[in-house]
Amino acid sequence: MNIERLQLMNYRNYESLTLDFSDKINVFIGENAQGKTNVMESIYVLAMAKSHRTANDKELIRWEADYGKIEGVINKRYGSVPIELTISKKGKKGKINHLEQTKLSNYIGQMNVVMFAPEDLNIVKGSPQIRRRFIDMEIGQISPVYLHDLLTFQKILKQRNHLLKSNQGKASLTNDVMFDIYTEQYIGAAVQIIRKRFQFMELLQAWAEPIHEGISRGLERLVIKYRPVSGMEASWSAEQMSAYLKQKLDEIKQREIDRGVTLIGPHRDDLQFLVNDYDVQVYGSQGQQRTTALSLKLAEIELIKQETKETPILLLDDVLSELDDYRQSHLLNTIQGEVQTFVTTTSVEGIHHDTIQHAKLFRVRQGTIEQ
Repeated sequence: MNIERLQLMNYRNYESLTLDFSDKINVFIGENAQGKTNVMESIYVLAMAKSHRTANDKELIRWEADYGKIEGVINKRYGSVPIELTISKKGKKGKINHLEQTKLSNYIGQMNVVMFAPEDLNIVKGSPQIRRRFIDMEIGQISPVYLHDLLTFQKILKQRNHLLKSNQGKASLTNDVMFDIYTEQYIGAAVQIIRKRFQFMELLQAWAEPIHEGISRGLERLVIKYRPVSGMEASWSAEQMSAYLKQKLDEIKQREIDRGVTLIGPHRDDLQFLVNDYDVQVYGSQGQQRTTALSLKLAEIELIKQETKETPILLLDDVLSELDDYRQSHLLNTIQGEVQTFVTTTSVEGIHHDTIQHAKLFRVRQGTIEQ
């Protein structure tokens, strides 16, 4: 898979922009705050219908414009497909082959991307929320039904939390029947999410472990574990998970009323990364944390390729300078000739690799791009 052409209208600092890309390596060179990352972000938003930098879609629209638009021509195994995303104050609308999609979950997955930016190092050392977002975004690319299940779960969680909040600090709930209905719906939705996450992590583990071993020259073994806060196990059936979660929620019902919030479920779960049986987040060196993050990203490429039969597009946003020469070379050797890649950097002088030397260069300065 590759993106042949990108057109932006009223996106961030670009009033109008059209770019044609190489199907190999594309490098955007320029000083900071010139607009490099905005182009990279627009490719990500075109694929995922959301930004990796902000949760506020209004920030994506050019100042004083009513809407922003991103268009792309995507080449896939069976031919080229034009896709389009319009962002306005009313929301987002996606088109595939000029046909508007009734749901964004139908739109997402048409174009697969893997983003690696400096903040992705926080997948390993950052908060559980970052790791949950990582899981949800990646599963969503290969399983549109997961996005639907996730939205359903979040809606039920919000309703359940609202009821808990309105009864916070009371001796008991004023509407037990409604709470029981929400709890039953919540358990069904939560188990769907947890089972899918367990399955995904098993696939990711299968790819990440040998990749990590290769980068560490055979010295380290990476194990990724999904850690539900409820204590569930991957081997359990849906029925066992449902019964266990119901028991746990019954046990902590008064605590939830006291706190006014749902205390266990997918919205509180986490990932754990072990290298040679040690928790990398707690005991790992910065080098081990970076190797783990790099292994995850390279594993994502292989996993998406396996599940969709298409090679995803790789976005390297100012990340090569964060990696030492060895990890940099390993990354570039892995993608060489196979993965359409976009790189942002202030200079190519520090990148000693043939792949970069044969790249298509785009020079970015004050919101204008020379190609």
